[in-house]
Amino acid sequence: MAVPVVDPSLNPVTDADPAEVEPTRRPRRRPARADLLALGAYVLLGIFVCLNYWGDVTGRVSSHLPTDHSWFEWLFAHGAYSVRHLENPLFTARQNAPDGVNMIANTSLLGVTLPLAPLTMLLGPQVMYALYLGAALAATAGTGYWMLSRHLVRSRAAAFVGGAFLGFAPGIIHHANGQPNFVSNFLLPLIVVRVLRLGEAGRWRRNGLVLGALVTYQIFINEEMLLLTALACLVVVLTYAAQRPRAAWAAARTFLAGLGVAGGLTLVLAAYPIWYQFNGPQSYRGLQGGVFHNWGEDLMAFVTFARDTWAGDPAVETTIGLTEQNTWFGWPLVLLSIVSLVLLVRRSLVTRIVAVLIVVFTVAAIGPVVRFDGVETTVRGPWSYVPDDLPLVEMMMPTRLTLVVAAAVGVLLALTWDAAHRQGRAVAEPARVPAQRVDEQTPATSDDPGAPAPVAARRRWLRPVGYAAVTLAVLPLFPRPLPAQQIDPPPHFITAGGWRPYVPAGRTLVPVPIPSNVHGLPTLRWSALTGQEFPVPGGYFIGPNELGEGVFGAPNRPTSSLIYSTMDKNAVPALTDENRRQAVEDLRFWRASVVVLGAHPRETVLRELVTGLIGPPQRVDDVWVWDVRALVG
Repeated sequence: MAVPVVDPSLNPVTDADPAEVEPTRRPRRRPARADLLALGAYVLLGIFVCLNYWGDVTGRVSSHLPTDHSWFEWLFAHGAYSVRHLENPLFTARQNAPDGVNMIANTSLLGVTLPLAPLTMLLGPQVMYALYLGAALAATAGTGYWMLSRHLVRSRAAAFVGGAFLGFAPGIIHHANGQPNFVSNFLLPLIVVRVLRLGEAGRWRRNGLVLGALVTYQIFINEEMLLLTALACLVVVLTYAAQRPRAAWAAARTFLAGLGVAGGLTLVLAAYPIWYQFNGPQSYRGLQGGVFHNWGEDLMAFVTFARDTWAGDPAVETTIGLTEQNTWFGWPLVLLSIVSLVLLVRRSLVTRIVAVLIVVFTVAAIGPVVRFDGVETTVRGPWSYVPDDLPLVEMMMPTRLTLVVAAAVGVLLALTWDAAHRQGRAVAEPARVPAQRVDEQTPATSDDPGAPAPVAARRRWLRPVGYAAVTLAVLPLFPRPLPAQQIDPPPHFITAGGWRPYVPAGRTLVPVPIPSNVHGLPTLRWSALTGQEFPVPGGYFIGPNELGEGVFGAPNRPTSSLIYSTMDKNAVPALTDENRRQAVEDLRFWRASVVVLGAHPRETVLRELVTGLIGPPQRVDDVWVWDVRALVG
């Protein structure tokens, strides 16, 4: 999540230009106790959000995105498999056999699954998924708190509020329903801070090296969020340069030198993975039809309460439409944000930067057509002018640009709370404090003999009003525990290793139904829960079609299409010799040695279908088994 900050020598309240102030001593260290309390609260909130999973962590998945949930469990198993077998983690043949999957070209989360591989081996991918999801939410809030408390605000309570929003905003909680890559934003505040410190005299080399290392690591967590952060940083730097041209020009050479070091290090470290992403096996260029470009943000979404918040209602999806809830701030927060911007924008450079971020990314997120309350208007949006095949942005969803807006709102909440904190203490704060940092000022209080009593009386009420306004705006957005649904356990035949005599090295186990983006959620989990010890055809991923464009899932073979249509109709069609010939050909293509059907709502028709194609099965343990080694050779 992109979080705007400014040069630490800038006073965010009095708007003092760092080029006009004297050097100052280092700020006082924050009490460790307050920091630990903040982090502890974030951890508890992360546990609370994942509470429904812990009731039965091995038998529940996300109610909203069950297939995504299973995909990320599979990813944790992939990380463990790659480490255990010392295989290239950028590619796997354990899914979509025999072609495999380009993992770096998918949301592989390698920066997390590889270092956590020992824990995955110990605890299993299901426990690891739930454990990591809560930890990622808390860690993002924690780094946001660190950034705010060290670089923007004096009040630790203000930093806590802002950090909590950065880690648990409605859009982040929405993605927590099965997409942990979009909640793994703990590096982004650190990246933004490091970008904006590139202009520090004498430290450009160190700052550049640290930034390059952080950017490289983020590539292996979520490239899309890294791109959003880079765009936000660009807007922040340009806005700062427009507001403070003299200071920006003075720091430009150092800034660019540090940026060059960061770019050079990133190129050295990430050149091969990026090449592999676009040129390695099963790589692709763009998505077929640019389908993501139509996902713009509905204007009513900004003032609507998100589904997974205290004030939210699941019925809103039938009103605005089933889409990603990346803003969904609710009207109180939108109103507070407007009021805060009006009151603070004239006297605070940071607020002006936040305002530009909100406006730019709100407009950019509208999409190709302006949508209002679920209805497409005739007004063209900014993405109607963006080519579908534009590099870097060809797979972006416009609505996700509002994640930058959410980050900017989080910073604005911290600034608003901090302004109330200061106004409640100050009685006659000067317009400028030329020789002191914001966190070194000692504002006059009502006991100060030099403070005008009428001013103190007028300002005494601002603190409780400010605190109350922020609290009332964010309380309705307090997250609910993520909804979870029960899922059937995998067959004992699978978990107990009964499949091993049937699957020699180099051959595959064909589960029925074959895993896909629509069907076969339980059978995809078979692979994950056995440590990916057997490869499977099909799967849940993005790979190339015959034109090299990205498509969801493996291209359907005649037999997989027949299986899916039979499931949809719940009836076995009249089978022909051609169907049987194609079934044998497909099994040969998949290098199958055994076909397995476990308990399934369509078990009867699926058993009848497969029996009609390749012959009668055997009942082994709790599954139906077709040993096809003699059939396919």
